[in-house]
Formats: sequence, C-alpha cells, structure tokens
Amino acid sequence: MRALVAATVLVLIVTVTVASAAGQQTPTSSYGEAVFLVSGRGYGHGVGMSQYGAYGQALAGRTYDQILAHYYTGTELGKAGRKEVRVLLAEGRRAVTISSSLPFIAVDAAGATYRLPKGALTVRPDLSIPSEGGLAPATQPLVFRPAKKASLALDGRLYRGKLELVPQGGFLRVVNVVALESYIEGVVAGEMPYSWPAEALKSQAIAARSYALASLVKGKPFDLYSDVRSQVYLGVAGEKPSTTKAVTDTTGQVVLYGGKVATTYYFSTSGGKTASAADVFGFSVPYLVSRPDPWDKISPYYRWGPVLLGARTVQAKLGADARVTDVRGNATPSGRIRSVTVETTTGSEQVPATVVRTALGLRSTWVTIACSGSIAPPWERSCSGRALVSQGWGEASRP
Repeated sequence: MRALVAATVLVLIVTVTVASAAGQQTPTSSYGEAVFLVSGRGYGHGVGMSQYGAYGQALAGRTYDQILAHYYTGTELGKAGRKEVRVLLAEGRRAVTISSSLPFIAVDAAGATYRLPKGALTVRPDLSIPSEGGLAPATQPLVFRPAKKASLALDGRLYRGKLELVPQGGFLRVVNVVALESYIEGVVAGEMPYSWPAEALKSQAIAARSYALASLVKGKPFDLYSDVRSQVYLGVAGEKPSTTKAVTDTTGQVVLYGGKVATTYYFSTSGGKTASAADVFGFSVPYLVSRPDPWDKISPYYRWGPVLLGARTVQAKLGADARVTDVRGNATPSGRIRSVTVETTTGSEQVPATVVRTALGLRSTWVTIACSGSIAPPWERSCSGRALVSQGWGEASRP
C-alpha cells in the first residue's frame, strides 16, 4: 500500500499542474515533504446573498422579492430616505484631468464661478483655474459641474453628478457627489454579469443599494469608496441597459430589518449553503443566518479543487517558523472553517480562516484539507499520524 501511495503522489506531482483559486499555478512539492490536497465549495465569504444562487432562483421563476427574502431572513422591502452619496474616486494625486464634451463650470467655496470650454483641464493641488486674467487660485473645495444632460470625466472615465476637488498636503482628493440611483447604476454591472435574468439583477440592485446605505463610511469627508472596500463603482462605464433597467424598476427600494436598512452582504457562490455572520465574522446578525442554497449548483465554483500544496509552500505562505507536518481545519456549524491548526516540528498554531484563505489563494473557507503524507519514507513522520490518502484525487475532492 505504501508503494502505491508513493507512486500515486509522485505521478500527480510530476504530471498534473493544479490551478489555484486565484487562477495562478500552485508551486510543486519537493521530495520529502508532506503534501496537502485542499478541496472546497463556493466562492466568497458565504454571508448573505449568493449571486449564483440568485441567478439560479431567477431561472427557476422566482421574483426578486422572493430571492431577497430567502437570503435575508425576516426582512422586508422599504424605501430609502437618502437621495445622494459622496464617493471617493481618487486621493494622493499630484494632478488630475477633468474633461467634458460640452462646456462646463467650476464653483469654489467663495462662490466664484469659472466657465470652462469643452475639452480637458488639468488641475493641481493649488487649484489654479483659467480665468479672464489668466490662472486664478480657487478656494477649496472646488466643485466641477457638468452641462445639462452631460457627464464629467476624471482622467478619461465618465461619471454622473459633480466632482469635488480638495487639496490634501500637496495632493488632491476627488469625490463624486452623485444621485444614489446613478451610483447604483454604476455598481450593478460591476458586481453581477449584465446578461443574467432581470430578477437576479433586481436583487443585486436592491442588495447594492441597501449595503451602500447601511455601510456609509464614518468620520471621513465622503460616504463610500469606489472599490471593494465598499462596492465596485465604475461610473458611466459600468452602466448597461439591462442593469440600468433593474435599478430603475426598483428605484429607492432597500432591505429593511426592524425598520432599519439591513447590511446586505453578498458574494459569488455558496456551495449549497450560506454561512451565518457569527460563523464568518464572529458576531450574530438576526437576518444573516445560514440558509440552504440548492439553486447555487449552477455555479462553476460550486465545488472546486483539489489544489495541491506542499508543506514548504504552506510554511512560507502562512509564515510558520518551522517545517509544517499537518494542517487541520476547525469547522463551524455551516461547514466552513473558523481556523486551522497548523502543526509544525516545534509545536502548533491557530490561524484564522480568513488569513488562510488569503494566504493560500483559496476561493472560500468551506474547505477540506486532506494529507497525502510525505513523498519520501518514513511515512509515519508526516501528517502527525493521520490516515494517508490512497484513493487519489477523486476521493480527496469530496467535501
């Protein structure tokens, strides 16, 4: 049996190249080290709405309100009170270019108005603006406003609403002051494929609107980031007819719990069951509990792996001080791991699941870690005495 295991593992290492969850190739193992096979389910943190699940539900004929009610337990739909948001587009810039296809204006804090021709204008931290007498320093903040039915571009990317420029220690910060609905139009296609069914897109529009309002940045001169720190906001470039219609058809609608806007977390793929906030984030939220998700099977990430990882790779990526001999997952009630126990030649350490996921490039924390043992004798010195995997890749890939 040991000869069979050795031959199997050696063949796998020599002949199979395994793609990691991040799309990169996993480093091969070295002779004499333990080999771990990581298989998993889902893509993302697992809390709230599974986007592929919403896709599957829409294909099954379910409506957006039914989709949202399934993922956010005990919630209801209501109306948003806020009409405008301030989105950070850039900071730490020495110069930016503002442009428009039509004449536009800039107004500073002192009330001075600068009428600008169509085209591009480069602005630096001194906020010098062309005027009749040449360049005039504007009083911060300097707000650029587009002509009616036009949009302004920041470094070539179009945005609806206004652009506010403020110097910061020799650099510039740019904030997009924009209608809430225009902001959501620039978010939905960046978060969900625009070709998906209308009911799925409506679900995404309401989830994005709710998440934005429930997650406004505190203590900053803006409300939201334009990247994954809030949501991916692409401006006009992110708008598609199908997603714009989904936003329009759900104008102002948000998810409410107890009369307040719910923090509607969402992610790509659940792998068949969502996770509770308590399992993943360490705190309980009554409407963010683990839910069955049979519609999620449509996702290409429903099950993935196995990913081959050598002990040296695990040691390097997790920053272990000594040679890794075993890795064990510590599961939560929803199946995902809360942490892993990393055994080394000098002891053991608990590593949070989120750290493991990021460091090893895994799609989710719903993983099974199988140990194949060392590819060199003596076998008993690997995996802390755990049973060796002799069935090959197929068996190791079963979550």
